[in-house]
Amino acid sequence: MGQKVNPVVFRLGLTQQWSSKWYSGKEYSQLLEQDIKIRKYLRTKIKEAGIDRIEIERSRGEITINITVAKPGLVIGRGGTGIEDLKKVIAQKYLPPKVNLKVNVLEVEKINLSAGAVLQLMSSDIEKRIAFRRVMKQTIEKVMKAGAEGVKIVISGRLNGAEIARRETLTQGKVPLHTLRADIAYSRGIAQTTYGTIGLKIWIYKGLQFEAKEENKAKREEPTIHKK
Repeated sequence: MGQKVNPVVFRLGLTQQWSSKWYSGKEYSQLLEQDIKIRKYLRTKIKEAGIDRIEIERSRGEITINITVAKPGLVIGRGGTGIEDLKKVIAQKYLPPKVNLKVNVLEVEKINLSAGAVLQLMSSDIEKRIAFRRVMKQTIEKVMKAGAEGVKIVISGRLNGAEIARRETLTQGKVPLHTLRADIAYSRGIAQTTYGTIGLKIWIYKGLQFEAKEENKAKREEPTIHKK
């Protein structure tokens, strides 16, 4: 039995931050269910925009959804009509009345270093019946050229229409999954093909993060002034 840990959850509070930022007591289960349904709806509705991250922040009587995508124009729409439509559906289906909803759309800085955006491009290519090995190799080349130190891709299912499902893995560079200070972008998803569902996973290693340690070291080295 495999003992696997999600690389994002494994690094929460270190190199990764929480995707939901709120606190609740008795209503925790209801709010968590709302978050899950909202994320599921957004990932299916604006799938083509290349979603990198969905952050949900709550305060008293207000909820803010920050969506980071590779193609913000597809989400915003002409004159902001796309965002307004999203707000109406989310407010009617998933939120209680009298809750102020805000939706912000942010653009990914480097698309080829965004695990979610890269995975979405892979999924669309496989659904277009492009050979999976070609898709994997092209994706790795793009990610490494963008400045990543390592990348790992796992694809599983009835590959190329084979009768028996199997798993293929392709890696380049280094991906230190046990190093907590390693900045690793991870995403998983599926591609719907005529032969069934193809599962996709991608790890992108961007390097080590030492910022917090350097700040603490600088604070320790600062001279202290004693007043008499």
